[in-house]
Amino acid sequence: MRVTVVGGGLAGSECALQLAARGIDVDLFEQRPDRTSPAHKTDGFAELVCSNSLKSTKPESAAGMLKQELSLYGSKLIGFAYDTRVAAGGALAVDRTLFSDAVTGAILASPHITVHREEVTSIPEGPAVIAAGPLCSEHLFKALCDRLGEAHLSFFDAAAPIVDAETIDMDRAFRASRYDDGEVGDYLNCPMERDEYFAFVSELVAAQRVIGHDFESKDLFQACQPVEEVARTGEMSLAYGALKPVGLVDPHTGRRPFAVVQLRSENASCTAYNLVGFQTNLTFPEQARVFRMIPGLEHAEFFRYGVMHRNSFVDSPHVLGRGFSIPGTDVLLAGQITGTEGYVEAIASGLYAALNMYARLKELPDPELPVTTAFGSLVAYASDPACENYQPMHVNFGVFPPLEKHIRSKSDRKAAYAQRGIADARAFVESRPDLFGIGA
Repeated sequence: MRVTVVGGGLAGSECALQLAARGIDVDLFEQRPDRTSPAHKTDGFAELVCSNSLKSTKPESAAGMLKQELSLYGSKLIGFAYDTRVAAGGALAVDRTLFSDAVTGAILASPHITVHREEVTSIPEGPAVIAAGPLCSEHLFKALCDRLGEAHLSFFDAAAPIVDAETIDMDRAFRASRYDDGEVGDYLNCPMERDEYFAFVSELVAAQRVIGHDFESKDLFQACQPVEEVARTGEMSLAYGALKPVGLVDPHTGRRPFAVVQLRSENASCTAYNLVGFQTNLTFPEQARVFRMIPGLEHAEFFRYGVMHRNSFVDSPHVLGRGFSIPGTDVLLAGQITGTEGYVEAIASGLYAALNMYARLKELPDPELPVTTAFGSLVAYASDPACENYQPMHVNFGVFPPLEKHIRSKSDRKAAYAQRGIADARAFVESRPDLFGIGA
């Protein structure tokens, strides 16, 4: 049995090593060094192109839960990350050179992996895994567009911030839809008085923006203007646009506000809310500072900050089949091209692709990850056809199913999520010796 894996980043490397550990021969294609992107500096596998941090290791955090789960599932790259760890407080940061060297060495040493240093320009015949990353080559991305439909792929990521519902001050915010007739509205609304609005706009246009890399195109802003760019066109631009108050009455005052920031739920359990129309190119610290000027969001905690940059990804919930497969083929997608955002999330996606591919080759039941786990909740989010306007997401408690009993204390609530998730992850491993009991 042979499997083609396209891409030598985090997802592709994890996938190849997992399949090899299970005795599956892998043809691993990596276009570097013959063709490279402006973000990459080496030809090593699993190169970290931005930060060297893999985020928190705290077990009561979503990021820490995901690392624990991946360790339980036998992730190769998480093991290498801990082996090459550098001091970073409660975060898992690595020496990026040593980390890449460790992954590269394992790949080159494996008798089951054959490395091909060439670009893949078309969708390979299955069985195959495409883990081409958020900077997928132009030719392969076009092939995916032709196969899946251009409307279901994005060449740029334009995502608004998402906040924790628990941290929204409902003494300031109110629930309503425009022109509703007493029905419970679909939006949370943060009303602004005149002076609050102009103070917010002033800080918004003056805030520090991200300095784009040279591979980030200005064409991005023709498709979706950042909120700060709209504000820069005139003081009242937002009041007549995304923040228009028409059709809304603040029940706290009995009158229409001067402006309103609307928040839309990200999930059925309403644990996370998206700031409507707030795609932004501000730095993360500036987003926290400026957006907390919005009444009701003074103490908001962000599950995800807004981003606008080149990031090729597929509308996974609506066009991919089980295991992130291309319908009608034996080809799976993995990594950030599926919309899982972040280093550890990419590693998890590669492991998931390997488990699915191995199950298919051996005619085993699909790996059904518990949705109560960090890994499983992220897969469920990226597979849910009810998810509208799909955007890349990193693991966070906003995509977890709620606890059976509400816990008021935030620290206790996170601890309960972690306790439930790790217990279910262990049970999953024990229930699938066909996937995990073979020296992987």
